[in-house]
Amino acid sequence: MRLSGYFMPTMKETPAEAEIVSHRLMLRAGMIRQASAGIYSWLPLGFRVLKKIEQIVREEQDRAGAQEVLMPTIQSADLWKESGRYDAYGPEMLRIQDRHGRDMLYGPTNEELITEIFRSAVRSYRDLPRMLYHIQWKFRDEVRPRFGVMRGREFLMKDNYSFDLDYAGAKRSYNKMFVAYLRTFARMGLQAIPMEAETGPIGGDLSHEFIILADTGESEVFCHRDFVEFDVLGAGIDYQSDLEPVVEAWTKLYARTDDKHDPAAFENQVPEDKRVHRRGIEVGHIFYFGTKYSDPLKALVATPEGEAVAVHMGSYGIGVSRLVGAVIEASHDEAGIVWPEPVAPFRVGLINLKTADAACTKACEETYAKLRDAGVEVLYDDRDERPGAKFNDMDLIGLPWQLVIGPRGLAKGVVELKRRRDAEREELSLDSALARLTG
Repeated sequence: MRLSGYFMPTMKETPAEAEIVSHRLMLRAGMIRQASAGIYSWLPLGFRVLKKIEQIVREEQDRAGAQEVLMPTIQSADLWKESGRYDAYGPEMLRIQDRHGRDMLYGPTNEELITEIFRSAVRSYRDLPRMLYHIQWKFRDEVRPRFGVMRGREFLMKDNYSFDLDYAGAKRSYNKMFVAYLRTFARMGLQAIPMEAETGPIGGDLSHEFIILADTGESEVFCHRDFVEFDVLGAGIDYQSDLEPVVEAWTKLYARTDDKHDPAAFENQVPEDKRVHRRGIEVGHIFYFGTKYSDPLKALVATPEGEAVAVHMGSYGIGVSRLVGAVIEASHDEAGIVWPEPVAPFRVGLINLKTADAACTKACEETYAKLRDAGVEVLYDDRDERPGAKFNDMDLIGLPWQLVIGPRGLAKGVVELKRRRDAEREELSLDSALARLTG
């Protein structure tokens, strides 16, 4: 993509309404623009990141055996009245009527609708277990939307729902999602720590939230330092095997947010040199809630003995759009965003230091073509701008690599390759730089 034709309306000044780093940088980098309070338009740069994160989430859900569906944003209120949640959910749910006066709502979550889909199609234990998920926009009318995409009213969410015959089966499904979440966040370059959590309006009695450490997080976090060193991607995961040992390894150490924190237990269970007290951001939440919805909605299956029983259910959410902000909160510096490679909008920023120089432009054009032909996502800054402005913009948007080509370097037979993560610069031949970026 050529930057001269790319819609990336960057801002030099920090917007007054932006209270936290991710909101400031997303606005300044031209990733989003506010449409109304807590509702944002995603511009090309931000949308690329959103789709990268969505795809990683999708791949790990599929790997764990979940099947993707797509449910509507607008739901009938009848199902929510049947479950008893229509009046109980609170003012965060946007209640509306269609032209015929029927009560409808903009879905804040999908337990009722997925249960209705399941109960209309499944009758026997032979059709279990099942896990169905979708990635869809949600709306919750927050009383005070703030922090950009971190606490908006409209947001993109992955929600998965499991259906099992009994608790033992439901726990196996829960464990699959527990491990899938660890893998999902690790692939994004995030160290997510599972912590025992409240279930809130979803209900149920088994729940974990996944927290990444960030100084601007909304929760206080107390945990064992060894969590930071755990590596889930290094372990071979067989989702058909018993995953309980993996879950136990990730839950045996102390890890709680402030609402569950027990100071005495923290001191007794965690050696002083291993205690971590920081702030954190919730990026995922998983629940087991038994028959909370299958009972009132009569989602029943026949057991091997022929008895009709309500299925045991769980739900598993990841805030896809929220993750864009969370990654920035966890990975930035004074100059701007520092994207982990798996979620970066482009892998390489190619900078032409002097577009008026024919040899320089020729080398840049050939390099741009070679990178694209090799399948490397590259943003080519071909604008007629001063070098300082180009460097500032590239640092702001945070692409993992910057390849800088200028007349002086070419005269010496070298280009500059900069790694954004640590600002390490290296002069090397153009062929060597291309081999590094395409290898």
